[in-house]
Amino acid sequence: MKINDFKLECYFGLYEFTAPYLLTQSDCESMTTKELLDLEPGAEEAYLNQWLGYTETWGDPELRTAIAGLYKNMTAEDVLVFHGAQEAIFGYMNVMLNEGDHMIAMYPNYQSAYEVANSVPNCEFSKWYLKDDGSKWVVDFDELETLIKPNTKVIAVNSPNNPTGYTFTNAEIKQLCDICKKHDIYLFADEVYKGLELDGEKREWMADHYHKCVSLGVMSKAYGLAGLRVGWLVTKDHEILDQVVKFKHYMSICDSAPSEFLSKVALKHSDELLERSTNIIRENLKLMDEFFARYPKLFEKKAITCGPVAFHKLLLDMPVKEFCQLAVDKKGVLLLPADIYDLDGPYFRMGYGRKGVPESLAKFEEFLIEEKFV
Repeated sequence: MKINDFKLECYFGLYEFTAPYLLTQSDCESMTTKELLDLEPGAEEAYLNQWLGYTETWGDPELRTAIAGLYKNMTAEDVLVFHGAQEAIFGYMNVMLNEGDHMIAMYPNYQSAYEVANSVPNCEFSKWYLKDDGSKWVVDFDELETLIKPNTKVIAVNSPNNPTGYTFTNAEIKQLCDICKKHDIYLFADEVYKGLELDGEKREWMADHYHKCVSLGVMSKAYGLAGLRVGWLVTKDHEILDQVVKFKHYMSICDSAPSEFLSKVALKHSDELLERSTNIIRENLKLMDEFFARYPKLFEKKAITCGPVAFHKLLLDMPVKEFCQLAVDKKGVLLLPADIYDLDGPYFRMGYGRKGVPESLAKFEEFLIEEKFV
């Protein structure tokens, strides 16, 4: 199997741990192991006595039950746990896509959601583009219907979307699932930011709407616990899970016992952790709104309704890639240009989920002033 380089990871490999001011991160603020264990009485002692042998390939039974509890209609039997979301995506797409199949992916999207399709001989891939309406990102369901072919097997969506921040409403979730049902198409729903609603509308999990939908979740993004490397797929389609778990046998085989233990602790306090992340995003959004209000000739701000990322438009007469490179070279401020997503537009991703955003934003403003953009 030959697959294209993962552009985002290659880019972060250069700067994520060297640039001091990270203004583009897609995860939320993390915490120490002690801070997490302190949330649950007796957890620290139990953690220190954690057995370090192999774990179950499907995942710790208690963890699977906890994950199922996040959904409306799921049980532990509907859950398959992975070593992070990336492994789950890679396993699912390799199992599902074969020569002669066609898949549609919301675009822009996380690269691994569609790159496997590009690696399968004679597998077709179509992009369902998010559109910039001037103030926010929007989708067109009529356009989605025109992309569907007789051999369309999978539609892959990411909501809340990374990098744009676009999020389906519950009415749109139903509409999307109805389209998939009508055409008997599998739906892969990357919902790793669910629970970070900013508009008061609590989104439903897509897998609760459609039996051929597989929902992706992870401890990394909304919960801010990326170091645990625990993700999952949830679906009522057990035939798919049975195939994917056999693919997992050639990847991680099973997850880390300490990580699964800590994930169980975290999910016992799911609401508390999601509220923590949402509050950080809200505070950072206030600063961002004030920042963009000061520079309407430099940027066109894009509104978001959920999640920690937004995809704003650069109004300067220079390539956005060059602008972002200048920011990291001159002031150590890391932004993510649109070309990482193979987009030609003048857009860049900003992340709102970390406590260091105020300091990074101040450095970004210094960069604009010192380089005489204002």
